[in-house]
Amino acid sequence: MSLAEYLAKNYLTADPKPEKSSRKRKRKDASNGVTIADDDALGWDKSSSINADEDTPLTVTGRTSEFRKAKNSTWQTLGAPTLSSTEQAAADVIIASAAAETSARTNADEDDPVIEDSAPAAKMQSGAHAGLQTAEQVTRQLRKQQAEERARFMADDAVHGVTSQETIYRDASGRIINIAMKRAEARKKAEEEAAKAAAELEAQKGDVQRAASAKRKEDLREAKYMPVARHVDDVEMNEELKGKDRWNDPAAGFIAKKAQGKSVTGKPIYKGAAMPNRYGIQPGHRWDGVDRGNGFEKEYFAAQNKKRNLKELDYAWQMDE
Repeated sequence: MSLAEYLAKNYLTADPKPEKSSRKRKRKDASNGVTIADDDALGWDKSSSINADEDTPLTVTGRTSEFRKAKNSTWQTLGAPTLSSTEQAAADVIIASAAAETSARTNADEDDPVIEDSAPAAKMQSGAHAGLQTAEQVTRQLRKQQAEERARFMADDAVHGVTSQETIYRDASGRIINIAMKRAEARKKAEEEAAKAAAELEAQKGDVQRAASAKRKEDLREAKYMPVARHVDDVEMNEELKGKDRWNDPAAGFIAKKAQGKSVTGKPIYKGAAMPNRYGIQPGHRWDGVDRGNGFEKEYFAAQNKKRNLKELDYAWQMDE
C-alpha cells in the first residue's frame, strides 16, 4: 500500500452518496468526489499541506445533492455581530477612554515616586513629598497642590456664595452699617475739609500776593516760547530789571519813571507825601493823610539808619589809625 492510499483510507472521507440515484447522477457524483493526485515522490497533496493548519478554514470543492436539495440556508456569520448605532457610540467612547488612559500611562514620567495606598508618603506643608527628589518632581507636586486648593475654593464659593465671605459691620444698636456708603461720606467730608483749608489759605493772602502768583504762572506759560539763552540785549529782560524798585539803588534818581496812577491790583493810589514803610506799600487814593500807626515804622527806620551810621564811622576810624 502506497502512502497516498494510506492517507486516503485513514484521514480523508468522501462525500456520502445518495441511496437512490440514476446512472447519470452516479457518474456525475463520482466525478465530483474526492480526488487524490500523486504530484511528488512522497505522495503529499498540495491541498492537504495548505489545510493542515487547524486555524485555517476547510475548503470543499464539490457540492453534494443534499446541499442542493436543502431549502433553509446553512450559512453561518463569522466574526462579531453588527452593533446598533447606540451600542456603537458607547463602544467608541469606551475605546477612546481606554486609549487616553494608555497614552497617559505611556507619557507619565518613569522616575516619579511610587506611592502605595497602604503607606502614603509624608507631605510637607507646601504640598511636596518629603525625601530626595528632583526639581521637576517638586514643581509638579506644588502645582498639583495649588490646583487642588483652587478647586476646593471654587467648590466652597459655589456652595456658600461670595456674599458669605464679606464682613458685616454693625453699630451699637445692632443695625447693619453700609461700608460703601460710609466710605463715600468720609471721602466727601475729606474733600470738603481740603477745599475749606485751601480757601482759608487763599483768604490769608493779600492782593499783591495773588497778583504776584498770577504773574508767576503767566511767566511760566510764556517761558516755553522763550529762547534757551538770554543775552544782555534782551529787551524784555532789561525792561523787567528796570521796573524793579531798589531802596539802595544810587542810580534810581537818574531813571525817569512814568507816573503810576494805579497800583499792582489795579486800584488808584494816593498822590502826595506819605510815611514810608518796610514793605513799600503806598496808601490808597482815599487816605486822608493822617498817620494812625503806633510809630513802629518810624522807630524801625531810625534804628536801621543808626546802625548803618555806626558801621560807617567804625570803618572810618579804622582807616584813620
